[in-house]
Amino acid sequence: MARPIWKGAISFGMVSIPIRLYTATEDKDVGFNLLHKQCHTRIRQQRYCPSDEKVIEWGDVVRGFEYAKDQYVVLEEADFQKVPVASARTIEITSFVGLADVDPQYYERSYYLEPEELGKKPYVLLRRALEATQRVAVAKVSIRQKEQLCLLRPKSGALLMHTMFYPDEIRAQSELALPDETVTISDRELQMAHSLVEMLTAAFDPTQYKDAYREALLSLIEQKVQGAAISQPPAPQGKVVDLMAALRASLEEAKKERSAKTPRAAVRVQTEESRPQRRRKTG
Repeated sequence: MARPIWKGAISFGMVSIPIRLYTATEDKDVGFNLLHKQCHTRIRQQRYCPSDEKVIEWGDVVRGFEYAKDQYVVLEEADFQKVPVASARTIEITSFVGLADVDPQYYERSYYLEPEELGKKPYVLLRRALEATQRVAVAKVSIRQKEQLCLLRPKSGALLMHTMFYPDEIRAQSELALPDETVTISDRELQMAHSLVEMLTAAFDPTQYKDAYREALLSLIEQKVQGAAISQPPAPQGKVVDLMAALRASLEEAKKERSAKTPRAAVRVQTEESRPQRRRKTG
């Protein structure tokens, strides 16, 4: 595990649980460098000061807040440590809710919470209490120069923290041109859509998914490294305009996929003992 990005405590009523915070996810995007088109030399991104007309080093960079036009107040790292809020060093639990009550749209990032040695017992206590009551904890914490709304939940013996967006950070749906209830859907179309949903319903297993684009891109890069010719993939087929035809085609495809995944049932062979005995006629 990498170094913790934050240290503090969970405030659970009068109980304090010292913890370390670790990022629970990592991006695996394929990275590229910016090169000069003519000579393929890697481009430098420099910090240039137009007043002094020179490039400056990171050690000479500070953070400033613009409080008026071209007027800044400079904040040092120590200033951020002096912000007078309890959440600067504490994940302060404010309430408990059902997980289904939280819209996934609010989720931002995920973190693991690891207890310090003195916090192991209250850590387990909180985790078991959440499991037993089937609740999650709503809390607030200050990280990355922002007081974050967050949610704590148990998972596989650990406590996970999900930072969340505030309501005013979520764009309103009113900005979209959404279809209204005047759109006519026939009973037959709805029935076929229901059938398609049922046909494709399965338990969620994230291990069944992978980033096919990343794998294909890395393969293409390897081909270019080897000097191989890159073939153009076939153009996508035209879309079916008729909604009913599209639903029928989707159902047929789903049936084929389900049939391919379902193992054939073992042929049941009846032995003399397992076959039903016929009654003998009596004279």
